[in-house]
Amino acid sequence: MTDVTHVDRASQAWLTDPTVFEVNRTPAHSSHKWYARDPQSGQWSDLKQSLDGEWRVEVVQAADINLEEEPATAESFDDSSFERIQVPGHLQTAGLMNHKYVNVQYPWDGHENPLEPNIPENNHVALYRRKFTVSAPVANAKQAGGSVSIVFHGMATAIYVWVNGAFVGYGEDGFTPNEFDITELLHDGENVVAVACYEYSSASWLEDQDFWRLHGLFRSVELAARPHVHIENTQIEADWDPEAGTASLDAALTVLNAADAATVRATLKDADGNTVWQTTGDAEAQTAISSGPLQGIAPWSAESPTLYELDVDVIDQAGDVIECTSQKVGFRRFRIEDGILTINGKRIVFKGADRHEFDAERGRAITEQDMIDDVVFCKRHNINSIRTSHYPNQERWYELCDEYGIYLIDEANLEAHGSWSLPGDVLTEDTIVPGSKREWEGACVDRVNSMMRRDYNHPSVLIWSLGNESYVGDVFRAMYKHVHDIDPNRPVHYEGVTHNRDYDDVTDIETRMYSHADEIEKYLKDDPKKPYLSCEYMHAMGNSVGNMDEYTALERYPKYQGGFIWDFIDQAIYATQPDGTRSLRYGGDFGDRPSDYEFSGDGLLFADRKPSPKAQEVKQLYSNVHIDVTKDSVSVKNDNLFTATGDYVFVLSVLADGKPVWQSTRRFDVPAGETHTFDVAWPVAAYRADARELVLQVSQRLAKATDWAESGYELAFGQAVVPADATATPDTKPADGTITVGRWNAGVRGAGREVLLSRTQGGMVSYTFAGNEFVLRRPAITTFRPLTDNDRGAGHGFERVQWLGAGRYARCVDNVLEQIDDSTLKGTYTYELATAQRTKVTVSYTAHTDGRVNLHVEYPGEQGGLPTIPAFGIEWTLPVQYTNLRFFGTGPEETYLDRKHAKLGVWSTNAFADHAPYLMPQETGNHEDVRWAEITDDHGHGMRVSRADGAAPFAVSLLPYSSFMLEEAQHQDELPKPKHMFLRVLAAQMGVGGDDSWMSPVHPQYHIPADKPISLDVDLELI
Repeated sequence: MTDVTHVDRASQAWLTDPTVFEVNRTPAHSSHKWYARDPQSGQWSDLKQSLDGEWRVEVVQAADINLEEEPATAESFDDSSFERIQVPGHLQTAGLMNHKYVNVQYPWDGHENPLEPNIPENNHVALYRRKFTVSAPVANAKQAGGSVSIVFHGMATAIYVWVNGAFVGYGEDGFTPNEFDITELLHDGENVVAVACYEYSSASWLEDQDFWRLHGLFRSVELAARPHVHIENTQIEADWDPEAGTASLDAALTVLNAADAATVRATLKDADGNTVWQTTGDAEAQTAISSGPLQGIAPWSAESPTLYELDVDVIDQAGDVIECTSQKVGFRRFRIEDGILTINGKRIVFKGADRHEFDAERGRAITEQDMIDDVVFCKRHNINSIRTSHYPNQERWYELCDEYGIYLIDEANLEAHGSWSLPGDVLTEDTIVPGSKREWEGACVDRVNSMMRRDYNHPSVLIWSLGNESYVGDVFRAMYKHVHDIDPNRPVHYEGVTHNRDYDDVTDIETRMYSHADEIEKYLKDDPKKPYLSCEYMHAMGNSVGNMDEYTALERYPKYQGGFIWDFIDQAIYATQPDGTRSLRYGGDFGDRPSDYEFSGDGLLFADRKPSPKAQEVKQLYSNVHIDVTKDSVSVKNDNLFTATGDYVFVLSVLADGKPVWQSTRRFDVPAGETHTFDVAWPVAAYRADARELVLQVSQRLAKATDWAESGYELAFGQAVVPADATATPDTKPADGTITVGRWNAGVRGAGREVLLSRTQGGMVSYTFAGNEFVLRRPAITTFRPLTDNDRGAGHGFERVQWLGAGRYARCVDNVLEQIDDSTLKGTYTYELATAQRTKVTVSYTAHTDGRVNLHVEYPGEQGGLPTIPAFGIEWTLPVQYTNLRFFGTGPEETYLDRKHAKLGVWSTNAFADHAPYLMPQETGNHEDVRWAEITDDHGHGMRVSRADGAAPFAVSLLPYSSFMLEEAQHQDELPKPKHMFLRVLAAQMGVGGDDSWMSPVHPQYHIPADKPISLDVDLELI
């Protein structure tokens, strides 16, 4: 290994030497805050100076520069010709480098042959420069005998640093701080920092995450001064004993120049600033603080994230405070007890998501507001945990998770997926990085060490992760040992052992990716030795998250401890198109090859941070309170670990055919972990005479506002449907009107409406009210849906291609138009589907002189091993003005057979809002369990579709694009300007699936069997 201590010249050889991952870097330490009194002004200062803002930069080919002679590193270099760039920021989002997105493969694969530790010849380096004048507090601290460091909180992928022309140091692992002491290099007046930031280095082999390959200084850069006597590191154990109900605080302090101080005073304060505990001891280089048992301390959890403040003052011989540090602490105990993960003595279930730091404008250079928005989304959708996939996040994120109450798996910046995996998940053992290769061990141990040292004191961090999808080997044993040498309490997670069980000892948790619920259940039933977590599951790509309830149902097993949905937010980037419009783009849209295209679009949030419809399902299934409603009671199961339900309000409602007719507010106080049943005298009798069905509904809501939601915000609900007495039987007295049976067409007129059935066109060709036409072309049979990402990944298109055109190209082979009576005309059309079997489907219209039309579509079932049907019903082209949809069904967001843990009620939306902007256009907008739907223009004119008397509910969607338009487009902006609206009324549609997006089919119970009859029976009425 190269000696890299106190090096004063840069070497480009470090870029390809895996044993060199830092040169002259300050050892990793905690991210606590410190303050000192300015010896000049007497004011207290945090001794920080931001270097964020405008920098100068030039991007060149790495082969074109010699670091040892590069003129841009000189203090006097004229950088006026350089581009301007904002720091934090990415070179790509500034337009200075090309965007690249790949998942498993390394981005230079094919252009060059990836052979570690080599890096591609086509490598770029960004030469950054910034001038600065040292602020008075920092300069005064230096003058008083302190030191000054420059800190790079985030960069990619490797940096060399110079200050005033002198070489400072080299660093990799850009997701934890790279800090360098520059005390002796600063001078009065204007100083210059120069940075050579490389696109690729040997570190790139360890950073093969499934994300956009973005580069540059993407987190803050700052100067940090330390007073002469300084608490450099704090390692805090804030324990809470659930049996005794007492807390204890132990802290190990590293004090620089402790001999020049007298004492250290520690003070623990509550949220109101009251002193809870205080102690004073001698200052030593390694100072230990211990509180002993503390009474009256409130424990920290995601449910009640109570924080205290630990202030540590350094006091000199004269009794003056020369430095004070501050750190928020939460008292909690997280352990594996009897094979079960527990927090404060209670079994925990992680209701989690995997989160990349990402913004559609700024890439990974996200803002504090982005982070707050993400935390609020979690709290509002019952997400209690986040895995920082696949690197340590910004420091502010951990503080927010402490404050709001979010559990974290903190993951080291390590993924080498492309080193060991060939297409089809074929293992190539000889190319594994890091595996058991000793030359990579130092870098990998350093990465987990840097993460732990920085983040140790955050109560939100419950589990350390060694990284992601990097296979396994002796390097991981070394990392595991290092973690537990520092922290014997928190468990270690690493999923890679599933590929080689000889290394089961490097994870404390059985953790898997994308195992199906039945596979997980098999593990849980087989006397498991370790607690189980799905570190990734429910691949939320496009229209997904079906059958999630199969996973949450596993919570009945004690050692099932939840999972993390992949993932949190779509990774898509805004780009300006040739016509001047801006739209979200995915991999491959920037000329990047190779690419994994739209595979980056798998978030619960769209890239603009708007919730996707999938979040509706997650919120209900992740709820800690489960409400079961019957016609005479309400049962409340409280799965919170520590919080009773007495501080919430429960709003009881009765809906008569979807219309609210009664409401009452109750308080159901159920202790944590218990289930109570409460008698409720629902006023069913008062409303059942005038309704077909009553919905009894209970909503759990916030009784008072929180930091993340307003008072009255709903967290969970329960419903029950009670049949009522009214029927849909219309007035039997015939309406006045006229029936005409002609040679080519037959028609019905009455009540200002007209229906025209055609002998040649195969159905209804006109349906008018006051001269407004509702049929542009006759409604068409559909047996298809636009493929979802999951459909494509599972090969549903290949397996069901015959259904693509079976309905679209069906031909009418017979028709019968007959007058039933003076007020009724019936047209029955027989179609042959465009399949080899030529299955016959009948479509009948029964039109009445009062303007009502019954539409009945019947599929008889076809034997012979046909694949299941994607969808069955009709698709109807409407005039463009009919954009509004109001329906009585499950909503308000789209629902599907395997994703409909949604409220039954009356919802109002429109075709544009119902078109979810998935990165790749696909099936969207479906609503299940619909009793009736109204499709209207802005004046309320339109059509009502209702299930026929005795018929099953149906599914409906109204979109500005046809199924085939959605199937054809590859980006949202490729969809045409709407000229029509497209109504689908379906007897059934298959589920969307969710286990993964590359192999797993929709589960069998959510398919539409081709060998069973299918019937759509609805009544139409123009309104």
